[in-house]
Amino acid sequence: MNKKSKVILLPCNSYREEIVYENLEIGLELLGGIENIVGKEESVLLKPNLLKKAEVDKAVITHPTVVGMFARLMREKGYQDMALADSCGNGTTSKVIHGTGMDTYLEKLDIPAIDYTTGIHVDYPKGIQAKEFILPKELLEKDCVISLCKMKTHALERITGAVKNSYGFVYGFHKAKGHTLYPSADSFARMLVDLNQYVKPRLYIMDGIVAMEGNGPGSGDPAPMNVMLMSRDPVALDSVFCNLIHLNPEMVPTNYHGEKMGLGTWRSEEIEIVTPSGEISMKDAVAQYGNPYFDVDRRVVRSGMWERLAKALNIFQKKPYIEPERCIRCGICVKSCPVPDKAVDFRKGRENPPVYDYKKCIRCFCCQEMCPEKRNPGEMIRPEIQSCLKLLHGKGASAL
Repeated sequence: MNKKSKVILLPCNSYREEIVYENLEIGLELLGGIENIVGKEESVLLKPNLLKKAEVDKAVITHPTVVGMFARLMREKGYQDMALADSCGNGTTSKVIHGTGMDTYLEKLDIPAIDYTTGIHVDYPKGIQAKEFILPKELLEKDCVISLCKMKTHALERITGAVKNSYGFVYGFHKAKGHTLYPSADSFARMLVDLNQYVKPRLYIMDGIVAMEGNGPGSGDPAPMNVMLMSRDPVALDSVFCNLIHLNPEMVPTNYHGEKMGLGTWRSEEIEIVTPSGEISMKDAVAQYGNPYFDVDRRVVRSGMWERLAKALNIFQKKPYIEPERCIRCGICVKSCPVPDKAVDFRKGRENPPVYDYKKCIRCFCCQEMCPEKRNPGEMIRPEIQSCLKLLHGKGASAL
């Protein structure tokens, strides 16, 4: 019988330091101890989700208390060589964390926040989708990585969690280039799986105390989920996340391809969920800690002849859409578009909102991720679904 992937589920309804610290300490013990995962002589990179500069209570970034309490635990257990970094969507590590409280924790613990300076080309001949990456020199110099991800929705992949957090390993503008190299949800997911298998983070910890629902990963709405998750299997961790929000985990491309490519498992029968009170079934975990009203894309996308034709003709597809009355003409959407000749620009002048050329648009939703304007509910740039897409609902996963 194959060994199950263990996911630690930690009920936690507050970001109070002592509560977060105690839960993280219990979680590490349930995993067998951090000493059995990372050697004390090893250099460690802490990798939170630092998408962009944002108010902490907006749930855009990994909460500073989760990062700070985990770093404190590591320090108290004798880990000396640690640093924190991310390849942010907009800004640098030091700029994004400034004023959030994360910088204060790092200063107290004498842990440097690194701004990546140099990209190094690495070959990965074992890759299924990606045979090479451009990774930060500072990342490659570390012995191991611990991923501190955030529970959020995502326009392209449905969710961003443990597997997706690793995209912050890619250096600088090569992140934007990656969206043009891997424009579909499936090719992008396979690349992410290759990336995780190359870097091999030792441990994944998910901040789901307050998650982001709706128009994530940058402009959705905070949604209390009151849990932290912890695992060495990122696919299993993301699968528990999916189950808690009543989303079929197989419909998430990173889960589907993650299992196919050997990164982990999304299947409930192959996952062992452990809480401080003991082992619990997926069904009971969902009943006790799940949220069926969590705003996430649960539509089933089929891949038959008509769907392929619609894709080829560029119709009935999810697409970014600008609400003119909310647009502040900042140009961040234009700047963040990875398409070389821009799929969105100010062709009607800066006094008007940017305009999309959907024939060029690759539906990567970088513009939607980085848009600084939001409203309740939703935000200025949102993935707009044509109502005709409802006709395409049926059995099958989006990754198929």
